[in-house]
Amino acid sequence: MKTGISQYTNIKVIGVGGGGNNAVNRMVKNGLEGVEFWAINTDNQALHSSLAENILQIGVETTKGLGAGSNPLMGEKSAEESMSELTKSIEGADMVFITAGMGGGTGTGASPVIAKMAKQGGALTIGVVTKPFRFEGPIRMRQAEQGISALRDEVDALIIIPNDKLLQVIEQTTTLKDAFMVADDVLLQGVMGISKMITDVGLINLDFADVKAIMSDAGSAMMGIGKSSGSQRAIEAAEAAISSPLLEESITGAKGIILNIAGGESLSMYEVNEAAQVIYDAVDPNAHIILGTVIDESLNDEIVVTVIATGFKPVAKKEVYAATIIKKTDTEDTLSHKKEFDEESEPESFIRPFSSSKESYKDDVEEEDGVSISNSSHSDYDDEEDEEEIEVVSAMDDDISIPSFLRRRKR
Repeated sequence: MKTGISQYTNIKVIGVGGGGNNAVNRMVKNGLEGVEFWAINTDNQALHSSLAENILQIGVETTKGLGAGSNPLMGEKSAEESMSELTKSIEGADMVFITAGMGGGTGTGASPVIAKMAKQGGALTIGVVTKPFRFEGPIRMRQAEQGISALRDEVDALIIIPNDKLLQVIEQTTTLKDAFMVADDVLLQGVMGISKMITDVGLINLDFADVKAIMSDAGSAMMGIGKSSGSQRAIEAAEAAISSPLLEESITGAKGIILNIAGGESLSMYEVNEAAQVIYDAVDPNAHIILGTVIDESLNDEIVVTVIATGFKPVAKKEVYAATIIKKTDTEDTLSHKKEFDEESEPESFIRPFSSSKESYKDDVEEEDGVSISNSSHSDYDDEEDEEEIEVVSAMDDDISIPSFLRRRKR
């Protein structure tokens, strides 16, 4: 190590439960560097298949190594039983990612406990989690909502990927196994997109202090990655990054932004300005924006735009799955389909904290099967702001709608 240069930021990625362990395996296979991986589970057998360099079985007395049985209270109790071992997993960390598939037992119940320990230990703590597919049933969805609510209270920032939105970007012939692998890949993108901002040295460099300034105590966060090549690659990559159908939040109104633009040797200052302008036009005019650029020769003609947004104003809005355009060449485009929920067919959302006892938890899960959970509720927002709409024409399909925040121009 050179004199005067401090040690690298200590980043730990902790996969909790089956979904979290699978996501960590995916990250290891993809060669994510500069981070320390941990797989934590109550299921001893599942840990044997982990590729993480560090594995930890929790709740040995509580579960006898047989898993939490889809009961979040068992996951929570297992984490509390193993506090001393968990302390070692987060010791010395500057930044901790906690990744899990919410709705089951271990990931849902143990993640908030681990997150609380990490944050109390001084680490910037970020949750990157998935919500279950609707076909997994109302009980699992309800448990996921409860787990997300509990986790949100313990992390600095929380990125949520609803698995149902994967249906907007996969083919109808995609197998069930491959669909869950896509979900793992999205978790990978969330962790990799943030960690590489810190570990990769850029021409305009981003460091841990930049990320911490935006994400510390930020609450809900949105992360998008857009890729494009061709003559309009900068604009198209930026638009793709902020209109991904896989994201729970829209970037509209965000007050904290980390923007990283990566490209090959041909990346120009003009393209950096083009990509940045797309982002600036979509967020709060007084947003705190930190920009970084990286020259990566392996990207060749491709530009990659990564956006992390925080500080959202609560907005009452109808949920819309927006079209994403990821342009590979001048003539070859990959499109996702736009779909809308019919508000009248969706029941009102609700979030309840974990019950304090097994008895009341049992009462929760035995309620009527007709309960369906929608996304987090929002308070009212002034829809009467004066906005000037500009016409955006898609060269691919006249019927494809551009998200509303791309049609707005701030005064």
